[in-house]
Parts: sequence; C-alpha cells; structure tokens
Amino acid sequence: MFKHTFLTLCAGLFLSVNAQNTTNIPGYLYTNLPFQMEQVKTPVFPANNVSIVDFGAKNDGKTDNTQAFAKAINAIVAKGGGTVEVPAGTWVTGPIVLKSNVRINTAKEATVLFSTDKSLYPVIKANFEGLETYRCQQPISADGAQNIAITGEGTFDGSGQAWRPVKKSKVSEAQWNALVASGGVLSENKSTWWPSEGAYKGSQLSTDQNVPNVKDEAGWQAIKDYLRPIMVDLVNCKNVLIEGVTIQNSPSWTVHPLMCQNVIISNVNIQNPAWGQNTDGIDIESCKNVVLYKSTFNVGDDGICVKSGKNESGRKRGIPTENLIVDGCTVYHAHGGFVVGSEMSGGVKNVKVTNCNFKGTDAGLRFKSTRGRGGVVENITIENINMNDIVGDAVLFDLFYGGSKNKDEKVKADETTPVFKDITMKNITCNGAKRALFFNGLPEMNLENISLENGMFVANEGGKISESTNVTLTNVVLKTPSTPNLIINNSQYITLVNIMFPDANKPIINVSGMNSQYISIQRSAGITYKNINWSDHASKDSVEVRGW
Repeated sequence: MFKHTFLTLCAGLFLSVNAQNTTNIPGYLYTNLPFQMEQVKTPVFPANNVSIVDFGAKNDGKTDNTQAFAKAINAIVAKGGGTVEVPAGTWVTGPIVLKSNVRINTAKEATVLFSTDKSLYPVIKANFEGLETYRCQQPISADGAQNIAITGEGTFDGSGQAWRPVKKSKVSEAQWNALVASGGVLSENKSTWWPSEGAYKGSQLSTDQNVPNVKDEAGWQAIKDYLRPIMVDLVNCKNVLIEGVTIQNSPSWTVHPLMCQNVIISNVNIQNPAWGQNTDGIDIESCKNVVLYKSTFNVGDDGICVKSGKNESGRKRGIPTENLIVDGCTVYHAHGGFVVGSEMSGGVKNVKVTNCNFKGTDAGLRFKSTRGRGGVVENITIENINMNDIVGDAVLFDLFYGGSKNKDEKVKADETTPVFKDITMKNITCNGAKRALFFNGLPEMNLENISLENGMFVANEGGKISESTNVTLTNVVLKTPSTPNLIINNSQYITLVNIMFPDANKPIINVSGMNSQYISIQRSAGITYKNINWSDHASKDSVEVRGW
C-alpha cells in the first residue's frame, strides 16, 4: 500500500514539473506578417493536479478506464481547474471529453489506447467534411470549452484499424490476405476491405464523398461502423494547446479544431498508416488565430489542411479560417504537404507558411476546390519550402478537384464560384516531382495574382498555367527532360522574369488558347520567339520577349 502510494506520488510530481515545460512560440513568427495578428498566448492552468490512478485507473492494457478519466476531469473541474496526469503505462479507455480549464498531461512512457469496443462510441450530431451530419463520438472532444490542453510526451492511439476500410492497392499481398482472413466484407469489385457489413453499407449510401444520405435514427444506427470518428475534435473552443504528444492510428481525421480561437499546436507528432483512408493529419476549419509549430506528419491523406465548410452549408456558416501561422513543420507521406480546400466555402485568409519540409508527399503545396463551393481564398504567403520526391505536382492549384465535365465551358460566376487570389510564394525548392507546377483555374473565375519568386524545381515535367490572370514567375528554374517545359493556356498577364530551362535550343514554351494574351518574358537567357510554340488559336501577338 505504502509502495503504491509513494510511486503514484512520485509519478505525479514528475508530471507536475514537466507540465510547466511548455514551448514558447518564438516572437519572430509574428514579425513582418502580411496581416495583423495578435500573439497567441499559451493557456494558463491553476496549480491543481490529480492522477487518473487516484480514480481507479489501471495501466494493464485491458481495463476500461473510461470512468476513471471522466472522474479525474470532473474532480479537477471541481477544484477550479488544473492538470489531469496520465502516468506511464497503457491505459485503455473510451471517449474522453475535455472541459474548461483542464489539461491532460502524459508521461513519456504513457499510451492512451482507445478501445475497439464500438458500443462506447454512440452516434452523435457532428460536422465532417464541411457538412452537418452524424458520426460516432470522438475519442477526444470538447465543445465550447476554454483553456484546454493536451500536453506531455505520451501517445494517444485511436485503434483506427477497427474502423477504417483498406484498399487492396495500398497494402502488400500479405497484409491483404491477413485482412480478408480476419473477417469483414469485401466490396463488390473485391478492391476494398470493410470491417463489417454495416460499414460497407454506409459507403454505398454516401453520394457526397464520405457523408451518407440517411434520414432517420434507425438508418444511422444500421451503418454505425461506417461513421468513423475524428480522433481529436474541438468545437467552438478558445485558448487551446496541444503540445509534445504523439497522436496516431486515427479512425479518420486526426486533429480537427472547428470554429476555435487562439489555438497553439506545437511539437506534435501525428502518425497514421499510409493506407489509412481519410486520415488527415490536421484540419484547421473556420478557426481564428492559430499557430502550428514544429510538428511532424506521416499520414494517409492530407498532412496540414485548411478548411472552412462545404458548399451552401459552409457559406451559410460564413466563418473563414483566418490568421494562421505554420512554421517549421515536416510532412512525410500524405496526399498534400500544405493544403487549402477542398471544403473552403467560408473562405480562407491571412495565412503564412514558412520553413517547412515535404518529403514524399503526393503533392507539396496543394490548393483545391471545385464549382459549387464558393468562398474566397486570399492573402496567403508561403516562404522557404523544401520538397523531395514528390509523387505528383510540387505546386498545385486545381479548381476542378474531383473531376468535372465541360472544363472548357465558361459558366456564369455566382456565389457558388470559388475564388483563389493574392497568393505569394518565395524560396521554393523541389528535388524530384512528376511535375513542377500546375495552375488550373476556372474559365469564369481565373486564379488571380499568383506569384512565385526564387524557385528551383527538378521534375519529370515542367509546368502548366491554365485559366489564370496576373501570374508572375521570377528567378525560377525548371529542370525537366520533357518539352515543352512550360505550357500557358488561356491565361492573361503572365510575366516570366529570369526563367531558366535545361535547353534553350528546343521549343520550351507552348502558348495555347485564343484567350492567352499579354504574356511577357523578360531577362530570360536563351529564350527567343524561336523557342515558343503557339497552338489552339493562340495569337503570336500574345507574347513579348524582352532582353536585359
């Protein structure tokens, strides 16, 4: 008895000391911002501490500690706030609901393992992929809380393997055979494994990405296994800190601050399997004043993603993501390194991304949307980005995300037309990609005011600028073996200054489309009119080549 009490006390003292060792976000991140933003302050907690052990929690890797977590949180709330400590060991639990003035602090050797017992996760109202819908209760959540934190050096594991479908094309033959042998259900074409019949049925009812078209409670309950929860879902919260922890194996999206203010996410490690469907690293949605600092992502979908709601629902909410700083982050496997969209219907503005590394992502900088979204993405500054081994496009703007018919057809612009404008990139390098640049706007709403200065790209293909207005490339090198090195299609006011290609003796620029005009090529060694091809009704008068 004495020994147990003494060890618990020591563990509590250890955690209390380390709980104060929070990282200070450097002040230089707030200097020279191209927008006004007050410094986000780290939330402060009263000097009250309890341990989950005090409420009967056991670290044996099998005991359900759901009630112990809830009792510990309620106890610290009753004290006026403070820290709930999670000592070393594996602590199995159901959902954890954070409350105001509560910090969860984890020891380095602690693992909070969320149970695979789905009865612990009831179907509740939620927001997913920008729409109001129903999902299973999140492993970690808070709604309307202030001053909350998840800190320490421990690990939170979402047991996502119990929830996620798996595509045959994304795993080895041995992994696939093991999945099939474990039970579950195969899709009709045998290309996807589902953990249950209900999960597969839910996929059949989803006409809009992953949100099923279901109208009644019985229908939702029948497909409960499909309603994979978001790992950490924080809604309408203020003064939030997530720091130091590892969050892994999420059922779907991993960290999702929604309509939150004053958020710091620092030195966080997010890990999901490469085959994990929809396991975005972080989705910052309709939030204001956010700092994401020195964090690492290795996931099955987008790494760092910025959103603000989808279509009419997002426009009705009308809350943009604004005042966002991203610095010093590294993204390994992911669909995109830094991503905006595609659910951006409430708008995104005032964003600065600096000093990030993308290693092996499908795309590096990824901006995506489509007709029907609406919303305005503007005032984005991106600097000092290094990329290696990008599977697809290093820099991607695609307003036909998900595919679209009649891409060349110009429809009438209205509130459902997405707008991307005033985006500045500087000091961007990429060593290895399928294609360096792809700017693909809409005929009725071009990409506008996009600049790239000081870029070095080694890629199989150069770039394409389509349906864009006022694009400037300055001091950009496109090292690519294929020609043409750059395609300009139906775009106006395109300025290329000191552009370098591998071989100026080959046709290196192709200008296409009758709407291409006011293209200026300046101070670019070796480029003459002989190095330019015109096609698809493009006029030769559309291009002016100037020397030094």
